[in-house]
Amino acid sequence: MVTEGTDLISKLPKWVEAGAFILAFIAGSVNAIGLLGFKHQSVSHLSGTATLVGTQLLNSSYTDLFHLSGIMLSFMLGAALSGALLTGSSLKLGRHYDTLLVIEGLCLLSAIYLLQGGSFYGHYMASAACGLQNALATTYSGAIVRTTHVTGIFTDLGIMLGTTLKGERFDRRKAILFLLIIIGFISGGTFGALLFNQMQFQALAGPALICFILAITYRIYKTKTAPRR
Repeated sequence: MVTEGTDLISKLPKWVEAGAFILAFIAGSVNAIGLLGFKHQSVSHLSGTATLVGTQLLNSSYTDLFHLSGIMLSFMLGAALSGALLTGSSLKLGRHYDTLLVIEGLCLLSAIYLLQGGSFYGHYMASAACGLQNALATTYSGAIVRTTHVTGIFTDLGIMLGTTLKGERFDRRKAILFLLIIIGFISGGTFGALLFNQMQFQALAGPALICFILAITYRIYKTKTAPRR
């Protein structure tokens, strides 16, 4: 399993580390804003949300149960959108990564509008944005690169350290990529918290802007590197 992951990482372009860092930064920002402003509810991953659904089944709090289920469904629908627009499992120019990043940014801006109006549907838009992003990264990396949560990343790093103790080769590039994702997620959380303290829900405009910049950068790079006819 480690060998398969290593092969997939080696096939990714050299600039994927920068992209993974930025995507993790975005997700960390959104999740921090969610934790601070959405009743301490994570939106970039669903492990805690699924646990809360289980507890609400016992507490018979149907309002909270509906809301938590909506967050999970929104995350899945965001991932479904990525699956519909992307084809194949390799990173190739010409695919709709820029389109998805623009949609993610628009989802975050929609979340601002809804949350400022007191609508909990804003939580769903933020969760859909994270589901879309996580599927975007997972699609081109074979589930090796995940940018909206770091549980799997820490697990993979632990496996790598364990296999190294058995004498297997330590993949430095893979380890660096994982560390960049962790650093990006944590620093994004700091960024999101700082913005939330100053702007409340308008803080989501920060990660939305980064999505748009990343989409424009990808489009320019794709145009410049596309083969001329």
